[in-house]
Amino acid sequence: MTLHEFIQLALAEDVGDGDHTSLSTIPADAQKRARLLVKQDGILAGVEVAQAVFHEVDPDLQVHINIEDGQPIHYGDIVLTVDGRAQSILKAERLVLNCMQRMSGIATHTRTMVNLLEGTKTKLLDTRKTTPNFRICEKMAVKIGGAFNHRIGLYDMILIKDNHIDYAGGITAAVTKAVQYLETTGRSLPVEVEVRNQSEVEEVLRIGHVSRMLLDNFEPAVLKKMVELIDGRIITEASGGIDENNLRAYAETGVDYISSGALTHQVRSLDMSLKAY
Repeated sequence: MTLHEFIQLALAEDVGDGDHTSLSTIPADAQKRARLLVKQDGILAGVEVAQAVFHEVDPDLQVHINIEDGQPIHYGDIVLTVDGRAQSILKAERLVLNCMQRMSGIATHTRTMVNLLEGTKTKLLDTRKTTPNFRICEKMAVKIGGAFNHRIGLYDMILIKDNHIDYAGGITAAVTKAVQYLETTGRSLPVEVEVRNQSEVEEVLRIGHVSRMLLDNFEPAVLKKMVELIDGRIITEASGGIDENNLRAYAETGVDYISSGALTHQVRSLDMSLKAY
């Protein structure tokens, strides 16, 4: 889904056959202005999306940006102002706020986590634990916060997880079938495999054909040993039960990536409002 497609679907969901409140109370030719106010400190995200929403609703709306994505924001800051048809401003208002509040919450939490990794080589990744049909915005917010996107969906990577392994009859069978599938279909996709213990790590190392190993639910001390065992032969990623309290300990194992679903599914939106003035 592109940003344009997302905005069209979101407006269709919200507006339906018309914003009848505005249509009935505001003259069609009324020209007004509004400003987007910050009511909670954090990291700003969603300015690009807001501009696209305003333009989709009414190309004649004039949006003036005061603060860009990725910048710190504080209570009372004015992120942007918008001038134009009052009905258009009101039609765009809730979608702009919903996107920016949620995205800023994600960016704020992400930046906190990224700062904890400072001085290590480990990079922070998001996951597919996103809100249906809002993934494009949530993954944009993760990048604005300073982390990196993992796969976007099921289509851009082969990620063989525990259920795939169990259904396929084991790691070797799953990887073999994945490699055959890529050869048969002519696709070129990275292959990642989830492992749960040292024997599975050793099995993946023997098989080959794998570009990344996902070490799931390893304690930091054990993870460090596995990273040393892998010794740079395969990119390493850790996941499972990792939060602000233990993130640094996991990074200090030397793992290449840490993935966290909490970046997108355990955050609170930042408070903002769009006010006429």
